[in-house]
Amino acid sequence: MDYLDTFSQFAATLEFEALPTPVKEQMTWILADSLAAIVAGSAEPEVRTLAANFSMGAGATLVGLGRSASADDAALINGTAGTFLEMDEGNRFSRGHPAIHVISAVMALCEARQISAGTMLSALVVGYEVGSRLGSASSLRSAMHPHGTWGTVAAAAACARVAGLDAAAMREAINIGASLTTATSKQTMLEGGLVRNVYAGMSNRNGLLALKLAQSGFTGEHDGLRSLFGKIVSERFDTEVLMRDLGTEWHLMRNYFKLHSCCRFNHGTLDALDAMASRGALPDVASIRHIQVITYNLAAELSDKAPRNTLAAKFSVPFAVATRLVNGSSALESFTWEALRQPATLALAQLVDVREDPAMTQRLPLERPARVEITLHDGSMLSSEVGVNRGDDAAPYSREELRQKFMALTCRVWPAAHAEQVLAATLDLRQPQATLQPWLALLRRPAQG
Repeated sequence: MDYLDTFSQFAATLEFEALPTPVKEQMTWILADSLAAIVAGSAEPEVRTLAANFSMGAGATLVGLGRSASADDAALINGTAGTFLEMDEGNRFSRGHPAIHVISAVMALCEARQISAGTMLSALVVGYEVGSRLGSASSLRSAMHPHGTWGTVAAAAACARVAGLDAAAMREAINIGASLTTATSKQTMLEGGLVRNVYAGMSNRNGLLALKLAQSGFTGEHDGLRSLFGKIVSERFDTEVLMRDLGTEWHLMRNYFKLHSCCRFNHGTLDALDAMASRGALPDVASIRHIQVITYNLAAELSDKAPRNTLAAKFSVPFAVATRLVNGSSALESFTWEALRQPATLALAQLVDVREDPAMTQRLPLERPARVEITLHDGSMLSSEVGVNRGDDAAPYSREELRQKFMALTCRVWPAAHAEQVLAATLDLRQPQATLQPWLALLRRPAQG
C-alpha cells in the first residue's frame, strides 16, 4: 500500500460515532458556523439573482431562499453564498477554508439520497481532514487563490464517503477530483472580482461530479494528488505532512472562526486595534495623521486604499483599519456598500500604509502577527501588536460568542426564534438518535418579509 491507499482507507472507513467527543462537538459547531455564513450570504442580491437563473426542482434545499434545486445546483449556489461575506471558518495550517468547500455538496447529496445524519457528519469530517491536510502538504503558486483547488478533492472524498465507496473506489474518486480543480486567481480577491465567490461553490459541485464519474466507471491518474500538487498548482507536495498523525490528530480541532467580517489576513491588524481599544487608547479619527501597519507577507499584499466593491474592501487592510476606527466595529455592517461609500472612511484609508516584516512572515503558520502604529497630528504615536489571532485554537472565541455570531448572521434572513431552533437542531445532530429530516425542514424556511 502506498500513502494514497492509506489516505483513501481513512476516508472510506471513518465513522463519526467513533470519534472523540470534543471532535464531534467541534464538527457540529463548524457546521453551524458555516450554515450561518450560507444563510447570511443568501441575502446578497447577486446570490439571489444567481439562484433565480437556475431552474427550480426537487432534490436539495437552497438554504435561506425557501426553494429547492438539483443537488448540483444547490451545491454550487449554497457554496457560493457561504463565501460571499467572508465569515466562513478556516484553518491557518491549510491556509484556506476547508469546511465551506464540502458542506454544500454533502448536504445536497444527503438530502437527495435521504442519507442518515451520522453518515453526513462522517463525510463532513472526511472532507475537512482531506482538504486541510492537502492544503498543509502543498504550497500553492503565489498567484493562485486557494479556493477551488484542494477543496475540490476534499468535496470528492466527502461525497464518496456519503455514497459508501470502499477504499479502492475512494482512491479513484480522489484522483478524479484532482483533475476537476479550477485555475483560481488571487487577483480576483484583490480587485473585487466577484467570480472569486463562486470558487468554493464550484468545488462543491465538482465534488458531486467526481462521485458521478467514479460511479460511472471513469478513472483518474494513478496518483492525481502528487501530480496536481507536486507539479501543476504547487511545486511542493509533502506526503509526510499529509499523513502525519492521520486519524489521531484532527485538523478541525485547530481551525479558526471569524468575527471580523473580512479576509483572515486582516485579522491580526484588527485584533491589534481591538487590543488598543481595550486599553482605552483608540484616538479620535480627526487627530490621526498617519497609520502604519507592519505585518506578514500575505497580509501586506492587501494594500488597496480605494477598493471598488465590498469584496475588495474585505481584502483591504487600509479599508479594514479605516472602517474599524470610523464605525467602531469590524462586523458585517462595517463592510457593506454603505460603509464603503462613507467619506470619512475613504479619507482615512488613504492615510494607511502596509508593509511586510520578513521576521513576521517567518512566524507563519503558528502566528499571523501585525503591529499598528498610529501617528497623531501632535506628533505622538500609539502602537499595538499581536501574534496569535483571536478565533483559532490558541485564542478561541467562546461558544457564546459563536452563538451570537450565528444569530447575527441568520437573522438577516430568519426570525430570531427560528434561528435559535436551527442552531439547536444543528448542534443536536451529533446525538446518536438524530435524523436529518427535521433539521432539513427548518432549513427550507424562506426569508422573512
